[in-house]
Amino acid sequence: MTRPITLFTGQWADLPLEEVARLAAGWGYDGLEIACWGDHLDPYRWDDAEYVRGRLELLERHGLTLHAISNHLKGQAVCDDPIDERHRNIVSDRVWGDGDPEGVRQRAAEEMKATARLAAALGVDTVIGFTGSAIWKYVAMFPPVSQDAIDAGYRDFADRWNPILDVFAEVGVRFAHEVHPSEIAYDYWTTVRTLEAIGHRPEFGLNWDPSHMVWQDIDPVAFLWDFKDRIYHVDCKDTRKRMGNGRNGRLGSHLAWADPRRGWDFISTGHGDVPWEDAFRMLNAIGYAGPISVEWEDAGMDRLLGAPEALEFVRSLAFEAPDSAFDAAFATRD
Repeated sequence: MTRPITLFTGQWADLPLEEVARLAAGWGYDGLEIACWGDHLDPYRWDDAEYVRGRLELLERHGLTLHAISNHLKGQAVCDDPIDERHRNIVSDRVWGDGDPEGVRQRAAEEMKATARLAAALGVDTVIGFTGSAIWKYVAMFPPVSQDAIDAGYRDFADRWNPILDVFAEVGVRFAHEVHPSEIAYDYWTTVRTLEAIGHRPEFGLNWDPSHMVWQDIDPVAFLWDFKDRIYHVDCKDTRKRMGNGRNGRLGSHLAWADPRRGWDFISTGHGDVPWEDAFRMLNAIGYAGPISVEWEDAGMDRLLGAPEALEFVRSLAFEAPDSAFDAAFATRD
């Protein structure tokens, strides 16, 4: 069966889920990857059978399927240090509470447990999200950072996420961490270290989003091969680099998205530097059979143009592996 192509609703959460479903269905998407913010999904209603049934019926009305849900924003707050006004802007009042940092982390962890239970109630087995990180603030390694401080950061991640993953295991759902700057795993070697920190437990895998690898000069196709047993979900987002003029820097220079002085920008799928055909061939090679989800981000293009165009691009390349080798006919006998 052809892998479903879905639309991630995170960048559309300013619209009601009903409207996003109508748009996605009209464009020809097979399903949605639904975000747990806006009015799209409320993790705390996981045990409300009427609510869960209503969400599924909404999708059914539009001929859409559901294969995964996402809760990046609350996952970010589980490990982050510092917790500050940036988090106030992305977490709910329920998670923020009085703003006490440790309280925010604990409430965010409880919401991630609820998200696992909601996924199970909806009949899906994958939650995509972030983890946050107590040590991302040390990425420049100056002032000098001791190895003990880095080790403590991975212990903090394991201590906070193992109880969450226990709930994932209990309900039969997997967490697909998006390898992303500002997270505990943001590149190749931090992904290795992160998996080691939790003993490679099977509930924790990866959401492959190549856009965050391209601007770091990490090979996103080789990443698929090396972590093939941990690729639990795929998001299609693109990046275009503009670092050849001797001025634009890799770290973005504190410039807004789409500013031409930036060294790179997220861009609509198919318009950037991700080697998409090689990536889809590698997904076939590793046997990935899950959804292909378009995460549309492009500060220089209207989303109502970009989302259907991205679907057309992905569908043209996300071909299935053949049933037999091309030279199999040579082995036939008269």
